Amino acid sequence: ATGSGQAAVGLAAQFESVLATDASENQIAQCPTHPRISFQVASAEQAPLADHSVDLITVAQALHWFDLEAFYREARRVLKPHGVLAVWSYKLLHVSPQVDAVIDYYYRDLLGPYWPPERQRVEQGYAPLPADFRALDLPAFAMVTDWQPEQLLGYLGTWSAGVYYRQALQHDPLQHIKLPLARAWGNPTQQRRVTWPLQLRVGRLALEA
Repeated sequence: ATGSGQAAVGLAAQFESVLATDASENQIAQCPTHPRISFQVASAEQAPLADHSVDLITVAQALHWFDLEAFYREARRVLKPHGVLAVWSYKLLHVSPQVDAVIDYYYRDLLGPYWPPERQRVEQGYAPLPADFRALDLPAFAMVTDWQPEQLLGYLGTWSAGVYYRQALQHDPLQHIKLPLARAWGNPTQQRRVTWPLQLRVGRLALEA
């Protein structure tokens, strides 16, 4: 589920060869060209890979869409002995207590009924990996950037629940928070640090091939 290919590009800085797949032809068509990455249309449960051929499988913010039993079975098939499976999601962003309160209202109260049920898996940080993937100890990770309020609003406008809200009510939900967000932010030209804590589940396959 490579999506736009952001995680794949990051992996290509560390690995000589990366296969990035997504079930959506449209997503793959929009991925960047990279000499170390092969982008292909394929589902996570049916990878175009030979048995025991890869060192690392990653899933960035997409595990909640998978048939987990089928995916883990496929991961066992394509991973080399003692290969690593790493899945992660990111929590709700943080800016400041005042801004966070506005975003929390937008996320939970306004858009809450429009999030798909699978979103609960993200909220819970994903369940532990199966027992044959031995958990690895990891430091804390976070995505960090500096934004002005218009950039934040642009990001909030991409949320899938907002799309469903607009389709159902024929109204842009962002209109409900623009003024409160502006008040909470202060100077509209001021950049603020935006942080998304990452939730990781990483394990090394314990069984021999």
